Amino acid sequence: MKALVYTGPKKVEVQDVPVPEGRSGQAKVRMRFCGVCGTDIGIFAGKHPRAKAPLVLGHEFVGAVEEIKDGSGRFAPGDRVVAYPLLSCGHCLPCRTGQPHVCETLKLIGIDRDGGMADYAWIDEDVLFKVPDTVSDEIAALVEPLAVVVRSLHQARFNLLDTTVVTGAGPIGVLTAIVLKHSGASSIVISDVDEARLGLCREFGFETVNVGQTSLVDYIGESTGGEGVDIVFECSGVANAAAEMTKIARVGGTICMTGIHKEPRAVDLRDMNFKEQILVGSRVYTLREFGMSVAYAETLAADLEKVITQKVPLSGSASVFDMIADPDVNAVKVLVDCQA
Repeated sequence: MKALVYTGPKKVEVQDVPVPEGRSGQAKVRMRFCGVCGTDIGIFAGKHPRAKAPLVLGHEFVGAVEEIKDGSGRFAPGDRVVAYPLLSCGHCLPCRTGQPHVCETLKLIGIDRDGGMADYAWIDEDVLFKVPDTVSDEIAALVEPLAVVVRSLHQARFNLLDTTVVTGAGPIGVLTAIVLKHSGASSIVISDVDEARLGLCREFGFETVNVGQTSLVDYIGESTGGEGVDIVFECSGVANAAAEMTKIARVGGTICMTGIHKEPRAVDLRDMNFKEQILVGSRVYTLREFGMSVAYAETLAADLEKVITQKVPLSGSASVFDMIADPDVNAVKVLVDCQA
């Protein structure tokens, strides 16, 4: 079968690899689409601490069941499915206390074992979710990043009519703003330095700030009368956002760390003291939140479709990371078509 294989830093190849063998309780899934994630970009760059070559990439995938070994009867050949990709140990403190999504040795399909940028994969039946008939394959491929966003709103304790800022207009930032819009935020400001991405955000009706040209702290100060916003969703992972997030959150406001910073950052902890702010982390999602996102994708389908900016065939996907890095391409969310 064909698969996009990470073979070393800055190296991926479309290879012919053996079709994996399944075991009892697994379904053989014929892949349809797989999203390219920021984590995949980090793996390609050789910066992910766990991903080891050779590795079939991809954890944001949708496919159709072809075969089930000793199944429970919940799925049948032809069912379209997405997979909760987290792999927990079941024994550590988080796992024992109902938090396996932050397992001490958490692993993921497509990072710690072969993933979905391939013709086929065998997936444990108990992590599969049926895709509603009304949801396209392309939209279903966004369920996993959508689950990241659902988790972050839960972590931030979002309330109806909250005022919000989203720092970073990458896929997760844009999805965060979309979910905020549908959840009843009274204002949504999203910041970035990429004017093309900010242009997409304006199409959704979001306020935008190009922080390469305008101070976000000044903008929020002026627009809120110096009060700040209820919740800041930090989705950029960059140093400037970390330095400014306490400045733009109000007294008693919440800062949700949705994006993962790859190194320590300077944060004004005095602001957090004086303004009694809440700083909360958000890593991935629970099994329940992933299931919620499968259903929620149907409601958001029209907006989610606009986030998909490019689709590339699996057969030509060896250049996908170069394409994403090209500023002239204006990529937001890229899908690999696993049947092309």
